[in-house]
Amino acid sequence: MRDVHALAPAHDRLGLHRVGVAAVKKPLVVQRPGRQVTLTVAFAVAVDLPSTRKGSDLSRNAELLAEVVDWTSQRPVSSLESACASIARELLVRHPYATRSEVEAQAEYFATRGVSPARRSLENFGLFARATAHREGPDSLSVARSVAGEAVGMTACPCAMETAREKLTAEFPLLADPSLRNLPIVTHNQRNRTRLTLDLPDGAEVEVDELLEAIEAAQSSPTYAILKRGDEADVVLAAHRHPKFVEDVVRDLLASLPAKFPSLPDATGVQVRTVSEESIHKYDVTSSHESTLGELRATVG
Repeated sequence: MRDVHALAPAHDRLGLHRVGVAAVKKPLVVQRPGRQVTLTVAFAVAVDLPSTRKGSDLSRNAELLAEVVDWTSQRPVSSLESACASIARELLVRHPYATRSEVEAQAEYFATRGVSPARRSLENFGLFARATAHREGPDSLSVARSVAGEAVGMTACPCAMETAREKLTAEFPLLADPSLRNLPIVTHNQRNRTRLTLDLPDGAEVEVDELLEAIEAAQSSPTYAILKRGDEADVVLAAHRHPKFVEDVVRDLLASLPAKFPSLPDATGVQVRTVSEESIHKYDVTSSHESTLGELRATVG
């Protein structure tokens, strides 16, 4: 049978950076210390394509995903990012003409949350992983991997709060009493979506729960699926006692990481991105930053 994929393309000087398959959904069983988690994962895998080939052998990608993922009920993987790394390595084995492979995975992750013990439930978060492999020689590959968690919480605007305080004090002079200076005042709130990504050196591991805890602590308040009327007031007051710009969310999260992950090496890459879906504006507000744990340790101690 003629291999059309291996033929020379019409534009034989143009190689392509990525050719692959995406939105491949699979159940993945992950064995973490003391527990087992089943994730529904959407994979995207790709390799580069040299200028000498018309097409990539895409069926090999689907076969590889089936071999690595379909039987994890009997052979669980240690993490989502380790599964991505294994797939990235094997992609270069099965595509000998490629020099680079890329694997991305995203899943919904459920963790127990609640404003009180009586209101606890399983709530959804985002879990992301990525791995890239490079062919460095005939018998050597290098693999880089990352893991990310994403949490949705809320922020309360500190600027509008202070402006409202001034206006309300003019209307209600009693608010000028110094003992009321820390009284939370009305302001506009945002649904805040923050993602924390760590680029993990060889041998380094993290728990996604620790990523999510760090994110939620940096927001004005977490949000919850189950809230009674009194609980709603508690969440609103908690957020208004910790008003934050998106810049505050990013800085507070970055500053917390050295103490949160003391065993990770200085070379660990860090990316933070936050988006506040504005309630009184017709746009979103964003902030992001990239660093390493070593740089953060030198900056914030």
